[in-house]
Amino acid sequence: MAKYIAQIIVLGGQIIGKAFTRALKQEIAASQEAAKRAGGGQKGQNRAAANLRTGMTLEEAQQILNVSKLDAEEVQKNYEHLFNVNDKSKGGSFYLQSKVFRAKERIDQELKETKPPEGEKTDPGTGKPETAQ
Repeated sequence: MAKYIAQIIVLGGQIIGKAFTRALKQEIAASQEAAKRAGGGQKGQNRAAANLRTGMTLEEAQQILNVSKLDAEEVQKNYEHLFNVNDKSKGGSFYLQSKVFRAKERIDQELKETKPPEGEKTDPGTGKPETAQ
């Protein structure tokens, strides 16, 4: 009887150990993929910090506001529409309205980081700062 109980305990420990190892490998792979998507280096750290600050990724914010590229006018237009539609006084949802607000906040933060400093000229073709020649 004791022999069977010991076998059950050992077998259970092996199963739990294998499941834990598999979960750990998946977490490491997901973490590496997220680091790749964030861009790595300082840019990746800035994006991760912005994600934590606003509670959502840039991609999630773009989905909420239904924008495919970071165009300030399109973002503002969609924000105003979605914010007004979800106004509580008009029967909307405060939760959805706050998600729309946070999405706009996250995109504005990204636009602010990608915008060149005042007075710096950019190449119209690439959007990158011009170099003095």
